[in-house]
Formats: sequence, C-alpha cells, structure tokens
Amino acid sequence: MTMTAVQEPPPQTTQRVILENVSWETYKQLLAEMGDRRTSRIAYNQGVLEIIMPSDRHETYKQLLERMVNTLTEELNLRVKGFASTTLNREDLRKGAEPDSCYYIQNVDRIRGRTVDLAINPPPDLVIEVDITSYSRRRFEIYKQLGVPEIWRYLGQTVRINQLQEGEYVELDYSPTFPFVSAATLNQFLQRAETTDDTTMIRAWRQWVGEPRES
Repeated sequence: MTMTAVQEPPPQTTQRVILENVSWETYKQLLAEMGDRRTSRIAYNQGVLEIIMPSDRHETYKQLLERMVNTLTEELNLRVKGFASTTLNREDLRKGAEPDSCYYIQNVDRIRGRTVDLAINPPPDLVIEVDITSYSRRRFEIYKQLGVPEIWRYLGQTVRINQLQEGEYVELDYSPTFPFVSAATLNQFLQRAETTDDTTMIRAWRQWVGEPRES
C-alpha cells in the first residue's frame, strides 16, 4: 500500500494532514492503535484519510456549543444522548468521520446503550463542527452520505445551520431540531462569550431559552 501526502496551505489554527491511497483496513487499524483518549479527529472518504489536530480556540468553541445544546435539551425537557466525537463510519460506503460533537434527540429511542453502529442505527440527529480554517467541506460530503440531517458549523466568527434536503445540505435561518433557535441568536451569544466568561454567557443563554414563547 502506498500513501501519498497532499500539500495543504500553512495552518492558521487547527492543523490537518491529508493522506491518499489509504485502505479501509489501514484506517480501521489506525483508529484502534490511536485509541479513544486523543484530541485528534480522523475522517475517511474512500481512500482519503484526514487527521485533524484542533487548536485551543477550536476546543473552546466546541465546548461552548456543546453547553448550549445541553442547556436547550435540559430547559426544553428533551431526552438526549450525546456521543461527543464518537467515530461514525460505514464500511459499505468506505466513509467515516469523527464530529466535534453529535447528539441523538429525535431518534434517541433507537439507540440502545452507549454504542453507535451505523450499520443498524440511524446517524446522529445533530452534529457540531467547529471549522476555524474552513476545511469541513470534506467531512460534509461524508455526513451527506451517512445521512446526518442537521449540522451546526462554526466558521470562526459565525454559526451556520445546515439541513440535509434531497441529498444536499441547505443553509437555514432556524434549527430544525430547535425551531425557535436561529443562527443569528447563536451568533449573538457566541459573540458575547468573547467579552465575558463561559458561566456568565451560559446563564444568559439559559435565561433566554427559558423565556415564554407563543406556541
């Protein structure tokens, strides 16, 4: 087997390594050898392997978005199972990815225990991708084939909400999972996090989520 490295532009924050001509068996072996206790993320798309090493800023916004989703499910009394950066792959498609975070909400009853097998389970209902350097387009192709219905993608300054419609991701103003949550509101609170601590921001977010709304 020959693996060929593809030249990437100089990393600004998050670093990436791209390898071509990688077999599915090598990809699976690499996952096993690297184990679960790591900060890197791995994506695989029909022979192309991507290894992502997140920056501090990347991890900061990942955690903020996770806390925002957790607050939503708590305040709305929604049942949820979060799987963080669990590996999502389909051998029949030769595709796999590790999102920054992912959640089962609408399909929570279809997941038994704490293991995801996309050969028998649906994909997560919501995936979070923090993409400071705008390279998650590779993973979007994987998520499309896996059938992930909704992605929140943070692009350094803004969050974009994407829904899978007729085989393509379409940008929306509001979240299908949380219909009163708009991308504009998410961005407003994330901008607030630039000038305050996380606890203060999440408290304000919780208060906003709990406000009465017309049904």
